[in-house]
Order: sequence, then structure tokens, then C-alpha cells
Amino acid sequence: MNARTRAQRSDGVRSRQAILHEAAQLATVEGLEGLSISRLADAVGMSKSGLYAHFGSKEELQLATVDTATALFDAQVVEPAENAGDALERLRRLVDGYLRYVEGETFPGGCFMASALAEVDMQPGPVRDRLVRFLIGWLARLETAVREAQSDGTIDPAEEPAQLAFEIEAALFLANAQFVVARTSEPIERARRAIERRLDGGAVEAQQLTS
Repeated sequence: MNARTRAQRSDGVRSRQAILHEAAQLATVEGLEGLSISRLADAVGMSKSGLYAHFGSKEELQLATVDTATALFDAQVVEPAENAGDALERLRRLVDGYLRYVEGETFPGGCFMASALAEVDMQPGPVRDRLVRFLIGWLARLETAVREAQSDGTIDPAEEPAQLAFEIEAALFLANAQFVVARTSEPIERARRAIERRLDGGAVEAQQLTS
């Protein structure tokens, strides 16, 4: 491969990334269904034929957009929590990372995954499957952190891990929904306090059991 070919391929990768970034932004406002080749071409200032060079179909574009949003979520929420000192701290970092991801307006329509899942939850197909897989994985990540914190003795072993993960996700989901409407920090702070109280309560009980 000569230098010119390598440069063209590199430009193509950058162009695809820029397109998908714009697609993810649009999808939280206009929906994945509104994410057509024509609409996106207008948004990024490309011809439809140029966009077809990157994506052969609307479904392919939607799937690539979901993957881009997932990678961004991982970078902003999941990865910063990985080097936590213990499981309870990792759980707290996951919560904090999610709330920062929403409040920082990573996407104009709030959490990409929440928005997209609400749109396609009754539309079977590869796009829905990929989004459901993300949700299952996210809840499993929260539940795993709870289980490991129980093993560490920092969360009450009597807690049901799936239930606690559900309650945490419920607070995060509502914070996202209210933030999109209100655009104030109040729902973010309410969710943070609610989850912290829940975790502190579990931790206190665990300490009592081991004392």
C-alpha cells in the first residue's frame, strides 16, 4: 500500500467517524428511524452517494450509530470505573460516570441508549437486539459490582444484587428523563443522593453484621 492509498484510507476512517458522531447526535433528537441516508447527508454536507460509500443501507447506518454511541458510553462511564480500588467504589464511579455523561450533554437528547431503546422496544430486529444486549450488559455490570462488594463485606449480603441494580438503574433512568426536559442539575443531584443513601444504608448494615 503506497502513501497515497494509506492517506485516502485514513481520511475515509476519519470521515466515517465524523458521520457517525453526527448520526448519534441526531438520533437522540429525531430518532433512529429519522436517521436516513438523505437526512444525514444534509447534516454533514455530503452527497447521498458519498454517504452510501460508507453505509450500504439504513439499517447498517443505524447499527453503526449504536456501536459508536456504545463506544462513547464505555469511554465516559465504564472505563473510568475500571481502576477503582474496590467493588463498592467501582459501583459509585459507574453511577457518577453515568450522571456526568447525561449532565454534560454528551447527546442533546440525553442518554443515547435510553432514547433509542424507548423508540425501538416494540420493533424486533438487529437494531433492537443490539440495544437490548447493551441494556442487559449494563445491568449485569451493576449487579456484578454489587455481588463483588458483598464479597468484600462492603454491601449487606442480604441484599438481592439484581434488585439493587434495578433500583440504581431506575434512579439513573429517571434522572436522565427529567434532565432532558428540565435541563437543570436538580434531577441529577436527586438521583445521586438517592443512590448514595441506598448504598450507604447497605454498607451500614453490612458493618453491623460483621461487628
